[in-house]
Amino acid sequence: MARLPRLVVPGLPHHLIQRGHNRQPIVLDDEDRHQFLALLREAAINQRVAIHAYVLMDNHLHLLATPETPEGLSRMMQSLGRRYVAAFNQRHGRSGTLWEGRFRAAPLEAERHLLACMRYIELNPQRAGWLMEPGSYAWSSGPQHLGHRRDPLITEHPLFWALGNTPFEREAAWRAWLEQGVSPEELRALGDSALKGWPLGSPGFLQALAEGSERPVAPRQRGRPRKQA
Repeated sequence: MARLPRLVVPGLPHHLIQRGHNRQPIVLDDEDRHQFLALLREAAINQRVAIHAYVLMDNHLHLLATPETPEGLSRMMQSLGRRYVAAFNQRHGRSGTLWEGRFRAAPLEAERHLLACMRYIELNPQRAGWLMEPGSYAWSSGPQHLGHRRDPLITEHPLFWALGNTPFEREAAWRAWLEQGVSPEELRALGDSALKGWPLGSPGFLQALAEGSERPVAPRQRGRPRKQA
């Protein structure tokens, strides 16, 4: 079966996942992490991609990002791959690929899923079993949204700003969002959407995407079509 083309829609937030080859580490120490995020920021600026949330785990990356152009996400990740993988291989005396194939991504309906996706991303360390305060993982956007530091990688989405009129109000509201956790339904929907490349949103949102795209925006039903009465 032919690989489904990636659907990228300028102006919409996208949930992106990039994994290490065979689930192997993509960062080995803090120097790797600093370099990875610095190169990601540079690539995002150059390709006009706004990053709203992220988490850099040992063997994978999650991003919530809005590109200005159809090619923005791909060019950003290509630039990151070329420069970071070369530096990583040289520093650690290795060769070959670092990624598990191409990155996975899918657009989201912001009003329904953007804040939920941010929470999904920033609670990733807790789901991995790491014992720490929700949102406190240093190599994520969590500390920015909780007011612990200013992260130059982050461009806040208007829906996050709408959580409060002041930074204190937004930080308190976000802390409450994180404390609610991610429901099993949310976990499955957000993970499946990004990994399988299907956009996530209301029927009206999917219909609007279908009208502007040549590729399907939802999986076809299995089995033969039902006969008309």
